[in-house]
Amino acid sequence: MPTRKRKLVAERQDGNGSESPPSMKATAPAAESIAETTFTSQYFSNERECYVRLGEKFFDQPCIRLAKAFLGKVLVRRCADGTELRGRVVETEAYLGGEDRASHSAGGRRTQRNAAMFMKPGTVYVYQIYGIYLCMNVSSQEEGAAVLLRSLEPLQGQEVMRGLRGARRREGSRPLKEKELCNGPSKLCQALDIPRHFDQRDLATDAEVWLEGREEEEEEEEEETPGVVSAPRIGIQSHGEWATKPLRFYLRGHPCVSVLDKQAERQTP
Repeated sequence: MPTRKRKLVAERQDGNGSESPPSMKATAPAAESIAETTFTSQYFSNERECYVRLGEKFFDQPCIRLAKAFLGKVLVRRCADGTELRGRVVETEAYLGGEDRASHSAGGRRTQRNAAMFMKPGTVYVYQIYGIYLCMNVSSQEEGAAVLLRSLEPLQGQEVMRGLRGARRREGSRPLKEKELCNGPSKLCQALDIPRHFDQRDLATDAEVWLEGREEEEEEEEEETPGVVSAPRIGIQSHGEWATKPLRFYLRGHPCVSVLDKQAERQTP
């Protein structure tokens, strides 16, 4: 792992030389001190699964491998009133850093906006699109590389999620189906109330947002989740050959995936 990647970005400046605001982080106990959580998936399992918080070792992986490893893990958001919202990650995209023309860090470019992409693995990168929506990413092992979280399967706190999503919809809109609560990168940020100031937080230590998985999974980094489809990423058609690279990953057959790619599914073992 490059030495520069182990350090926080010392100089957070954009093209105009303006400094970014200080990062506001809430810290939590170490991963091993977090109590085990059990819940049942609505779609794939009738057995209650026991998950624990994942630590730094899980995130310290190459970007593509981390993007696949995220699948099946559970993103947790603890609200101010203590309510915990949980969603299983079912779709991700890998952005590979300097070589990747579709990445915010293409060419090794560092700005105030993308500083989190150059921080330690597991650092949250939250950015705004279209001036109103947010997307959540997580930095990986390589310099300037990060994984975009695209879709979740709601597991806990669905009514709270429904209220958060409904607050951004037109009055009189039809009720959202459960599978529609988090089936897109901005939708999951709305449903889990992921704010802009979560940028640069550490998923391994933060008290308000973290990742859970089976305890043994942190020790099995090389083992990939079965049934993973590799497809081109969404919304980057202007980036030439990088628009066609199969760097989007999702769980085959899961109803919460944002966009299915039948051609990619036929080509995926």
